[in-house]
This record gives sequence, C-alpha cells and structure tokens, in this order.
Amino acid sequence: MAFPAAKVLRQAAITGLAAAFLALLPWSLGFWEQWEAKTWDMRVAWLAAPGSATEDIALILLDQQSLDWGHEQGGLGWPWPREVYTAVVDFCRRGGAASLTFDVLFLEPSAYGVEDDAVLAESLASFGPTTLALFLSRAATGGLPAWPEGLPEPGWAVVGLDEWSGAAPHLQPTRISPPRPELAAAARTLGNVQVQPDLDGVFRRMRPLDIFDGRAVPSLGLAAFLAATDTASGTATDIASDTAPDAVIDATLGSDHSPPAAKLDRRGLTLSDRFVLLDADGAAILRFRGPSGTHAAFSAAAVIQSELRLLEGLPGVVAPDELRDKHVFFGFSAPGLFDLRPTPVSGVYPGVEIQATFLDNLLSGDFLRDLPGPVTVGLVLGLCLLAGLALAVWRSPLAGALAYLALLAVPAVLAWIAYLNGWWAPLVVTEVGVGMAGVLGLLFNYATEGRQRRFIKNAFQQYLSPQVIEQLIADPSKLKLGGERKVLSIFFSDLQGFTTISENLDPEALTALLNDYLTAMTEIIHEEGGTVDKFEGDAIIAFWNAPLDVPDHAWRAVRAALRCQARLAELRPGFRERTGHDLYMRIGINTGAAVVGNMGSHSRFDYSMLGDAVNLAARLEGVNKQFGTFSMISEATRLAALEQSGDATPMRELGRVAVVGRAEPVTVYEPLDEDFVRANASMLERFDAGLRAFYRADFIEAARIFADLAEVDPAAAGYLEICRDHPPVAAEDWDGVRRMRTK
Repeated sequence: MAFPAAKVLRQAAITGLAAAFLALLPWSLGFWEQWEAKTWDMRVAWLAAPGSATEDIALILLDQQSLDWGHEQGGLGWPWPREVYTAVVDFCRRGGAASLTFDVLFLEPSAYGVEDDAVLAESLASFGPTTLALFLSRAATGGLPAWPEGLPEPGWAVVGLDEWSGAAPHLQPTRISPPRPELAAAARTLGNVQVQPDLDGVFRRMRPLDIFDGRAVPSLGLAAFLAATDTASGTATDIASDTAPDAVIDATLGSDHSPPAAKLDRRGLTLSDRFVLLDADGAAILRFRGPSGTHAAFSAAAVIQSELRLLEGLPGVVAPDELRDKHVFFGFSAPGLFDLRPTPVSGVYPGVEIQATFLDNLLSGDFLRDLPGPVTVGLVLGLCLLAGLALAVWRSPLAGALAYLALLAVPAVLAWIAYLNGWWAPLVVTEVGVGMAGVLGLLFNYATEGRQRRFIKNAFQQYLSPQVIEQLIADPSKLKLGGERKVLSIFFSDLQGFTTISENLDPEALTALLNDYLTAMTEIIHEEGGTVDKFEGDAIIAFWNAPLDVPDHAWRAVRAALRCQARLAELRPGFRERTGHDLYMRIGINTGAAVVGNMGSHSRFDYSMLGDAVNLAARLEGVNKQFGTFSMISEATRLAALEQSGDATPMRELGRVAVVGRAEPVTVYEPLDEDFVRANASMLERFDAGLRAFYRADFIEAARIFADLAEVDPAAAGYLEICRDHPPVAAEDWDGVRRMRTK
C-alpha cells in the first residue's frame, strides 16, 4: 500500500522526535552513564593500540616474583631498604634512560636508618631527570594541610591558574603527603599519584594537575614529562611573556633546568606545543594502549640482579640498552602491594601503568575527547528522524526489519569511527534513540495497519528481550516455582573463627576484607564451572551441574576446593596484616540428588537447591572442626570424581561419621595437594594404618600409631583422644563410626 509523502513525513517526525526526547531526557539527567561506561570499555578493549610514543616508555615492576626473590635471596622483608632502589637508578643511568619516575610513596623515614635515605637521595640527584611521588587528597585528616616548608616548589609556570582554581574549588585537594625531605630535594620533580576513578570505580581519566595551597601540582605522569624537558622551550617563553606576572606561579628546582610554562583555560591545558583537552572536572580521557604489558615491562628483581652482575663484569639478565632513551616508570604489580586498578582494558591493571599511559598520550598527542553536548543532541535527533522515516517508508515486515537492524548498527559504527578519530561519542543514548524510534514506528504501523500485527510483535520482542529473557519467552515454564531433581556436587565453605575476627574490625574494613576474599573464591568457582547459590556472611554455598550440565561436576568441585585453599594461602599474609589473624576456610563437599530450580514466592524467587544431599554437604563443612581439617568430601563425591575424571585426586580417608540429623553414616575423605602427599607419604601411610586398627576396634594399636602422629596431624590427635578414652569392645559390635553431637 502506498502512502502520501506528507503522511510519511508526519509519521517520521512524530516517532523520531518522540524517540529523541525519550532518549535525551534520561541522558541529560545522567541515567545512561553507567551503561555508557560499559560500552566505552568494550570499545577501548577492542580498539586499543600502541601509539607513536608507546615504545619510548618502559616499566620496572616490583612483582610477586621480585618480592619472593628479595625474601629468598636477600632476606628482605617488606618494605625493602631504600638502598635497594639505588640499583634500579644506577641501571637506568647505565642504560641512558631519558627519565626515571618512582610510583612509590617514601613518606616515612627508612626503617634501616637515615643513611639508607641518604644513599637513595644521592643516587637520585646524580641521575638527574627523576620524579618522586607525593599524595594529595580531599580527606579531612591525614597528611599535612599546607605546603610543607622546605619542600621544593613545583618547577613550572602555569598561566590562568587563579581562574581555574576559582571555577572548581570543590575539586581541590586539602591534604598533602610528601616524600622525605632529603629525597624530595634530590628529585627533579614531584608528582601526585592520587587518581580518581569514575563513579563505577573504573579508571578512565586523569587530572594532569591539581591545585594545592595555591600551587599547581602535576600528576606523576606529567611530572615525568617535566623532569625530562630541557631548557629549550620557546613556546613556553612566548606564553609567559603574554601574561600578567600575578597570574603565573613560577618556581624552579634549579637554574640548570626550567620545564616549559603551561597555559590553563576552560578548553584545557597547553604545555609547550602540546594540548590536553580537559572535561569540566579538569580530567583528560586516557587512550589506553592495550592490556597490561603493552608497554615494555621488566621485573624489578631482574633489573637489580642485572646491575649487580654488571658491577662484577658479568652479563646482566636485562641489557641496559633496553632502557636507552626511554621514560622509565618504577611501580608495583604484586597483588599484595595493593596498587592494582580496574581499567577499560583490564580488571587488574598496575597503577603505575596508568601514569605511564598519561605520559604516552602526552608524548603521542592523542588524548581522547568527549563529543560536545550539542553535537550529541544533533546526532541523536538526526538518527531518530532517520529511523522514523525508514519505518514509515518500508512498512512491509521484511523490509522494515532489515532497515531497523541496519539502523541499529549505525550508532555502533559511528562510535567506532569516532574512537579512531579521538572522540568519545555516546553510544547508549544513540542506540536507545534509534531503538525507541524503531519501536514507536512499529507501534505506529501496528495501530494503522492491522495485517502487520504479527510482524510488529516479533520485532518488538526481538528488540526488547535480552538473551535470558528470550529463553524465558521461549519457555515460560521457567518462571514458575519449583524445579527439577538432578545429581549435583554441592560446596559449602566457612571461615574459621571469623565472628571473633569481625568484632575487631570497623564496618569498612570488614566489608573490604569480605569483598576481597569472596571475590577470589568466587572467581575460582566460576572458572571451574560452578554456580554460586548465595553468600551468607563469610560463607559460600555453590553447586555444580545446574542450570547447565557439567559432566565432570564432582571432579571440578574437588579441584575448586584445592584451588580455593591454595589461593587463600597466597592471600593469608595480606589478610593477616589487615586483621591480625590468619584466615582459614573449612569446605564440605557432597554429591547426590537434590531439587534445584526457582524457589520462593510468586513475586520473588531465587535459583537454589534443597534436599538431603545439600544438608550433608553443609554438615561436612562443620565436621572439619572435629577432625582438625579444612577440606572434607563424601564417599559419593570421591567415587563420582574418580569416575568422571579417570584421574584420582590425592586424598586420604578420614573415617566414618554420622552427622547430626542423619542416622546413616558416611565415609569422609580429605583431598590433598600432590606436593603435600609427596612430602608426607610416610605420615599418611601411618595414619591409614591407625585408621584400619580403629575400624577393627583395636584401640591400643590405633592409639600407639596415632600417638606418633598427634603432634603434626590434628586428625590423628583427635583419634588418639578417642582411642585412649574408649572402653574395649568386640570387633563384631563395633562399626567404627564417629557420631557427631554438634553441627
């Protein structure tokens, strides 16, 4: 059916303008920011690429390997003596590095004495273009409220600082934590390492400078640039000469070095021949180059060993020429040093590499920019009108669907092109606008063209339903209460004595501790294909083989338990520092039939499980207390894991138990690490011999064996106490079952 042009244009105008309004109103109120940030991270992860200056930057990372090396080879505890860092400085000098920046806060005197600080200060001063970190914050306490007397002034001139300072006073830091005076005096520049994430906690932007106590303090990445900049800066001289003296802060660290002056205005920061576009909060959008490691990175241990070997006339592990003419950043990447940050390219990204990325962008001249608001409004309006026109012209189901799908791809293509040209073009608001225009156009067609109702219904559902909802539409029974009976491998865990530990922590510290612990354990469970049912405080409840089938569910559950225990052992030293206690987790695993599905009320329900197999897994977690163990599985899990994997996981039989609320006894086992089994083979054999004697009711023989093991094995110690107190009994009257009296 043909439609008059006026009618087509009227429909296009109505649907297009309505869709633009529905998309732009929430956008203007900030409702799309969270989703926009996620789409931005996807763009960055897909399109990140090295820049022209990426190869000019190198990282020296104090990673876990370096910490282990320092402890094993030099007996170095943390923090390291500052004299150790002189090897890094000397190696960079030997290699001819362009600059050296330390993303390390040297706030307190060295625990190894004043001479330790003096040695590092002398090394820094002799190198020349070095930068040290200070920390600015807007906290009410901590640090100093004013620029410390004797701390070197920022060594650059900034034009327009007063105007900028008055425009955003709420963004100015109020406290400073500077490095030690002798170290600060030895460095050419000082840079602020405090970086604010976006509202969702992801680091995408960086303020190149902050104003503290009337002084323009550069970020660490910008300070590295200033440290390496020589006195030849005609552009800086021109800027300063056109400005009134009272608008310039001009303080230098030495007559032999004068970094270029900078000009600050509403558009951004001009530094020599470089320009950084800033947003309303004074931050620049970083162009990440790729995942961590895109910049050349070297282990601190390898660099230090190389310098020591070179001093002895031996070849180094790392060649000094690897750092020639490079801007070198030293920072932390070891998990226990807490300088890993979420970024668009990685959920775990060294903080020092964020600073290096800023310098990379500055040297390459390719910071990203926000698309101006009026341009965004015009773009959304144009795309909505175009979508409305397409649905008004192509009213047949096939043509309309094809036009709609093509238009939905347009915002993504435009966002991709914009990124390649250095712009952050909003994607969510444009997609919502086009989507709403399509929906409104289809509804309009439905109201005026009854024969197209089936087409409109299908198109409407395809647009509004994400993948999970599509499955529910395909099978509405999934929304009903109830579930199905399946064989599951069920996992219960709890932290030993956590109630006592939590009473000594403030709410913020307790929450942070639990988040770190639960995140680490959940990642392992998910990696092993498990489903986390729920968290109950510090307890984790999970299961395998639902909702998706996992053929080797028992084996995966056991492996997850071993990995969780190993991961907690890695985290334990850091947790000890935070709580004053060692954290240990108890795990119980059982395999059996259970009912799993949506359970709850008609208005609210969860995907969960119930049944006797679930209760037994929960009881086994608690039974660990009686045996002094931390991981326990049932006989059913052991047999299922062996059948599913064909690879017997090392474990030892612990005994037969009857848990509270269950008359039927079950044989329980402790899964073991292979290294532990090799190191304790004899002890494990003796324990098994003692257990066999216990099953025979030969308590005297069992006690003799367990007595030899009691000091090193809590499980043996528990059996020893039982054997000594147990009266003689005939073997035929003895079932060897330990009956639990508590949960």
